[in-house]
This record gives sequence, C-alpha cells and structure tokens, in this order.
Amino acid sequence: MIHPNVFHNDALLPIEKVRLSPGQAGLICGWGIFTTLRISRGEAFAYERHWRRLEKDAGITRLPMPYTAAKVRVHLHEVIRANKVTEGCARIYLVYNTVGFWQSDEKLPQVDLIIYSASLPEHRETARLALREQGRHATSPMAGVKSISWLNNVWAVGEAVKEGFDEVVMLNERGEVAECTSANIFAVKNEKILTPPLNSGCLEGVTRGILMEIAPEAGVSVIEQTLRAEDLYSADEVFISSTNRNLISVGEIAGHKIAAPGPVCERLNDLFDAYVTDYVSRRLASAAR
Repeated sequence: MIHPNVFHNDALLPIEKVRLSPGQAGLICGWGIFTTLRISRGEAFAYERHWRRLEKDAGITRLPMPYTAAKVRVHLHEVIRANKVTEGCARIYLVYNTVGFWQSDEKLPQVDLIIYSASLPEHRETARLALREQGRHATSPMAGVKSISWLNNVWAVGEAVKEGFDEVVMLNERGEVAECTSANIFAVKNEKILTPPLNSGCLEGVTRGILMEIAPEAGVSVIEQTLRAEDLYSADEVFISSTNRNLISVGEIAGHKIAAPGPVCERLNDLFDAYVTDYVSRRLASAAR
C-alpha cells in the first residue's frame, strides 16, 4: 500500500489531490520509465545508480529528461519525510506526455514526475518460482528498459501466484534464462555464481550490479553466462535479488526442488547488508556536517 503523500511535478500533495489526466498520452500508452529504491534509516540507498539507469533508459526510449539528479533527490526526500519513512521503498516515475494522437490540449508538462513511497512488501524466506517461455524478447530495442509498460510482468506473476508460486523465471525467445518478473537470478555451481548476461534481455538491476562488485569479498566470483532452465535445476543453489527483497534463496523452480537456504546466498546477504549500512552511514554523516 503506497503512503498518503505524493510528489507530482512541482508539489508535494495528499494522494487524493493528485490528478493524472486521460489526455496524458504517455500514461495511457505506457511511454514512461521508473525505478524502485530501498529506503534505509530514512535514506534512499544507491540513489546515484538508480539515477544513472533512469538516464540510460530515457536515452533509449527518447524520453526527454528535464530534471536533474540533485533536484529529484530533494523531492524524493520530501516524500520520505512527509510519510515518515524509516524503512521502506520509493518509486520515481517519469511519464512522457506529448506522444501519439490520443492526447488532450490541456497544459501539461512535457514529462510528468511522480514520486511516492510504500512499506516493504512481505515475502517468504525461500521462494518458489514458476517458469514461463517467451517471457523476454532479448533482441527487442526495449530489452532491459524499466518501462511503465509493465503488463507482461504483473500478468505473469499474477498467474503464477494463483498456483502458489512467488515469482516467475522468464525465458527469452532463444529459450535462455533472462530474469524473473522483478528480480535478477543467480545460480551457484562449484562456488561460482552464474547470472545471465544483459544480452539475455534481463534488467541491469542495481542490486545485481552491487553483488558483482562485492562478491569477491565473500570469496566467490560472479560470472555472466548464458543459462538454461536445466542449469538452474542442477545448481547447488539458486537465489534472486531485487531492491525490495535483497537476496532470497530459491527452494523450487517449476516442480524441481533446490537446496535452500544456501550458504553462498547467506554470505552474500550479510555482505550486502554491510554495504547498505556503510552507504547509509556515510550519507547521514555527510548530511549532518
């Protein structure tokens, strides 16, 4: 459930006062981008990495970027303070208004900025994953873009939840593992961590990127490698990562049982928690000066 105060374009408002119009073509056709950030001790974790990805996605989708990272960060913290968020998450949306035929003649900004926060979603300690073919289109020019055209993801996970699963492994058109609907995926084999490369069609996840940097501190390496479903079934461990969930061990994929929780995932989780703590402590110390 999202919190009651939302930042929209140039003002912090109660959510019932925020107006989005049917004449906003980008909203109706899904021409927009977003990112989800973790809030820890009232600080937006890894904001710089999220902003860089937003800028990259804006370039790919030809979405104008009229906002600066510094300005949006100020507005994000307005939302965090207004909603009194200590631990939770937030979303930043950029929606392109002046596209296509079906738009109104209202005075609208070229790009809408929407920021809101929420509590962290609940999840099981060990995840059960379904499997879906043709879930990603790796050769699409939009592959890896975190766009507001999110139907493919929410529909896939909604269908899986009906069958008792928590997430879905999405295969691409070549039958390769890409990612889950809202998480990156990793397989552990012989103390090496394997994860699909970006050309699989997966999102360049922020948590994924951090794990690739810090894993050597846990005595393991992360290798980008093409994976098939069989590679997951035969792995020593499988885990997923996302902003809202950090790392979660996987105990089942499409009926195939996997040992969980796994020791590599647990070591990396501890290391990631320490990374978050260090980042937030440095940000809070800087703000206090």
